[in-house]
Amino acid sequence: MKKSEAGQDRCDLAIRGARVLTPYGLLAMSLGVTRGRIAALGGGKTPAADETLDAQGLWVLPGAVDGHTHMEAPAFRIRSRDTFESGTKAAAAGGVTTIVDFTVAAGRTLGIEIESRIAAARGAVVDVALHAEIAGWRAGRAGEVADAVGLGVRSFKFYTVYAERSDPEQLADAFRAIVAVDGVAMVHAEDAEIVRTATAALSRAERRRATALPRSRPAIAESTAISLVAALAERFGVRLHIAHVSSAGGCDAVRRAKARGVRITAETCPHYLVLDEGVYERADGRAWSVIPPLRTAADREALWSALHDGTVDAVATDHCPFVRADKEVGDDVLEIPCGLPGVETLLPILFSEGRARGVAPERLAALTADAPARIFGLSPRKGRIAVGADADLVLYDPRRAWTVSAAEAHGASDVSPYEGLAVRGAVVRTLVRGRSVWADGEFVGAPGWGRFVPAV
Repeated sequence: MKKSEAGQDRCDLAIRGARVLTPYGLLAMSLGVTRGRIAALGGGKTPAADETLDAQGLWVLPGAVDGHTHMEAPAFRIRSRDTFESGTKAAAAGGVTTIVDFTVAAGRTLGIEIESRIAAARGAVVDVALHAEIAGWRAGRAGEVADAVGLGVRSFKFYTVYAERSDPEQLADAFRAIVAVDGVAMVHAEDAEIVRTATAALSRAERRRATALPRSRPAIAESTAISLVAALAERFGVRLHIAHVSSAGGCDAVRRAKARGVRITAETCPHYLVLDEGVYERADGRAWSVIPPLRTAADREALWSALHDGTVDAVATDHCPFVRADKEVGDDVLEIPCGLPGVETLLPILFSEGRARGVAPERLAALTADAPARIFGLSPRKGRIAVGADADLVLYDPRRAWTVSAAEAHGASDVSPYEGLAVRGAVVRTLVRGRSVWADGEFVGAPGWGRFVPAV
């Protein structure tokens, strides 16, 4: 801390009157920030500061860490519509203070891809970390994995489906390289043969309807692939993270692996917790195309149970936004861009829906902040409210009621999967490293304030 003229400790910023969300619940505390980090935390007198925010009646939450986003990413022959600037403005509006995005697998070395992506993210408003995307592992890339770690990237994304898929032999070789550097293997887990067979069984007429989406990618494809990659992770001892779990069967596969002692974590997404495949029956069903597809109401309930019992460790958005016109091109729904916006609504929707289901606020904070920060090597600086951590903070009004509307959102998409959803609780102010970037419904940050955060 700085010293005042009287020799007293003095912070840059103090927050008073709020209830601070800790791992032990909401506690009445004051908080002080110096040089972008939390410098004082506790009850009693508010620390002296150059600026003081009165947060009476508000909660102070740890800024959310969205561990799965796709900003300005090549996808489905076009690019996702949010740039790093527009997407992180939306993140700031929703209380997300760090995103973890992906390199673009363009046939170059991982080191070049990482440096290129860091440069692309320079207009970000909130902080940015990266996963390295692996499009088909090939022998001899172990050195690139070590180079990536040296550049601050410790998580590596694999696919078991698509042209970019890595087969079991390739995954085994990759897992050996990743465990050697104590990295994380992140896997999009769907069984390619099951997806191929299910897709081939659909008629041309069926493929014109949005209901073809879940039929082409049945839930058993997810659980089968998770079981396989978990067995490989068990064999090689690698840390494994399963992306966007969407089904009851997927949860069961993760749960079984955890019971065996596999070093496995899993995430799900808000759209699987709020929506179900019934939206594909609607006239605008193709607007909600996403992979994995939305599942049944029973799958949705199973995911909530998995959040309660710890099977699912984190909630991320898989934010990959398009505009409505992108999804109206062509007759075949299996050929349209798949992906949904979500970074702006992650925190308020999860807190609103979770509290309605009896999930404690501290558990919700763990799912959106502490767990993703720990899984991806961003802790202890990110994901929690503690002395020494970055002052990534959200002032949150737990009583404010509002309704989701794409017209009032701040990203590049013109649709929201949650259109018309009633939400209880709203972000009032978002601070990234002690600086306000969103306040009272207005963007107050600056493009370029966001920094690259190396994983450790």
